[in-house]
Amino acid sequence: MGDDVRYPVPGNRPRIELVISRSRFVATAGRVASADDVRCLLTEVRAEMPGATHHAYAFRIGFGNTAREGVSDDGEPSGTAGAPMLAVLRGRAIGDVMVVVTRFYGGVKLGTGGLVRAYSDAARGVLNELSLTEKVLSCTLRIELPYRLYEPVKLMLLEHEANVISEDFAEQVTVTASIPQNNLASLTALLADSSAGKVVPVMLDGDWS
Repeated sequence: MGDDVRYPVPGNRPRIELVISRSRFVATAGRVASADDVRCLLTEVRAEMPGATHHAYAFRIGFGNTAREGVSDDGEPSGTAGAPMLAVLRGRAIGDVMVVVTRFYGGVKLGTGGLVRAYSDAARGVLNELSLTEKVLSCTLRIELPYRLYEPVKLMLLEHEANVISEDFAEQVTVTASIPQNNLASLTALLADSSAGKVVPVMLDGDWS
């Protein structure tokens, strides 16, 4: 597992406005973790500013080299809006992020270079207003164990930043917990060592990679 199990993501949805040669550029940034999130954010921005000329955007879902990316020039000359905004996003250590720049045409053509600068500046400006929080990719485990291992295992879970979801006390103890994926291998090894290989967690969601 790589560093992409923990990464910074947007914690708010800021908006800024630039006026360049009489055109208004309104930039909105937000958190997106799926294609549905991308569509929802774009739909909301379009609904808020229905009279705009363009709603160009760029997004990155995930983090680092494995992020899924997308852009749209929304009618601007090809490569003058979405791609420059994506270049700005790639230069920031932020995951699950989307920027929509809404343009109200002011009657003065900016040219290719002017558009690239305008959309880039708008993207940089709104990202500067972004607050960040941390996203931790996790998985859910079910662990069945004898009563004698209950307290040691609870301590292991605490040390591995796990969140206990439920506990069931029957012939054995069954613990369901959510744990950061980057702590999974260590916890699994400790459980095996403490039980001579008899306690093996069952993955309920997530993956073992």
